[in-house]
Amino acid sequence: MPVVPASRPALPAADLARTVVFAAFIAVLGIFPGLYVGGSGVPIVVQNIGPLLAGSILGARRGTAAVVLFLVLTAVGLPLLSGGRGGIGPFLGPSAGFVLGWIASALVAGLIVGRAARVTLPLALLANFAGLVADYVVGVPVLAAFTGSLPAAAVQSLVFVPGDLAKVVLAALIAAVVHRATAGAGRGK
Repeated sequence: MPVVPASRPALPAADLARTVVFAAFIAVLGIFPGLYVGGSGVPIVVQNIGPLLAGSILGARRGTAAVVLFLVLTAVGLPLLSGGRGGIGPFLGPSAGFVLGWIASALVAGLIVGRAARVTLPLALLANFAGLVADYVVGVPVLAAFTGSLPAAAVQSLVFVPGDLAKVVLAALIAAVVHRATAGAGRGK
């Protein structure tokens, strides 16, 4: 009986390139400074659309890898977060949960998109909304550790909802167009 080699991605270099490019894209989104509203210590940023796009365009594996790469580069000191923040500090403050929640955001959006035969706008909306919810599920409890109250942290997080919902719609539109243009090439890995 002939030995069949284990299945490997057809283009591992292309997978790596897509992952690195999306990590760089998330970093570029950090050029826009954060806007601090209220006393929560968590800024309103454009950058959190990056993990949604990474997951809904690259899929769960590559999208999550892009976010993890970005966060590792940030943790080692590169000033890649909105407003030029970097190092370990952002991972120890009130916004730590939301930043770490980007991993869950990309993973959840990618898992939903990866299960579909075809990515439509309604599916992309669902995937990106679920990714946003995953970010809040991680971020609000961490913020609560700093405020001392889960209900207070939840109320303080309401200031982010309108902008985040707009980013969900924008990410869904972009993802649906990209998937239509590429016919989902490489999706779901």
